[in-house]
Amino acid sequence: MFDSRTRNTVYTTVQDANHQAAEAMIRRTSDGLVFYQFASLAQHTEVLHAVFTRIGGKSSGVFSSLNVGQLVGDDPTAVRANHNLIFRTLGIKPEQAVTARQVHGAHVAAAGVAQQGTVLPATDSLISKERGIALLLRFADCLPLMLYDPLRRAIGLVHVGWRGAIAGVVANTVTALQRTFGCNPRDLVAGLGPAIGPCCYQVGPEVITRVEQVFGSGSELLVTKPDGTLHFDLPAAVRWQLQHEGVRQIEDSGLCTSCHTDEFFSHRAENGRTGRFAAVLALRRGISG
Repeated sequence: MFDSRTRNTVYTTVQDANHQAAEAMIRRTSDGLVFYQFASLAQHTEVLHAVFTRIGGKSSGVFSSLNVGQLVGDDPTAVRANHNLIFRTLGIKPEQAVTARQVHGAHVAAAGVAQQGTVLPATDSLISKERGIALLLRFADCLPLMLYDPLRRAIGLVHVGWRGAIAGVVANTVTALQRTFGCNPRDLVAGLGPAIGPCCYQVGPEVITRVEQVFGSGSELLVTKPDGTLHFDLPAAVRWQLQHEGVRQIEDSGLCTSCHTDEFFSHRAENGRTGRFAAVLALRRGISG
């Protein structure tokens, strides 16, 4: 059971000059696992959060090693062991976690006591105000978006790929936090985790057409490379959508998963045969207010 004391007993900070691309994110290790935290969220002691890397798990081969993807062809025993390693590192019991079957859509689900230990169907965004519930989603190039309202004490964890961005999962999550918990977008602290960057995200006609429909013809989110190919800037699209919804406090990891397959799974860089890394967000117990 995690509470406000867990923060001082679990983590070991690692100062690593080889990971300057993480900008303000903090790189940590614990029991062989490596994960990142947002500097902006780490200031709030009531928030427990981590974006795990692929390092330190039980999976092998293309899934090496902290794969939490249950539908990618990995050994289910290894995947369960990897989840348990994450839970142990964060001081979470498996029954406290709420996760979802991600479908690259825009559905937002509220997670309460009744949802503990469950997998919610066809959902790409989870929100909660319940202390002691851990939201967990899985990634391999799509962007992990974390949202926190320090006034209302509410959280949101979002899986954003190009389809989800086009479908409106970012705006839907901000709206759900407003309607469900009374959050003001100006109060939200947003963290954009590691995702495929415009350096690597070459896209074709389908994506180009949909991006121009949503963001406007000639969108700056489509970057033309010297060879004439167009690349989509997914993190910039998420930032644009957050700002459009009134969110002003935004921290971007600056990490491209395709460039850093030593630390992250990348569907694009590894030709679809790879695992998934975990992002976890929770409100600690033992915090008043």
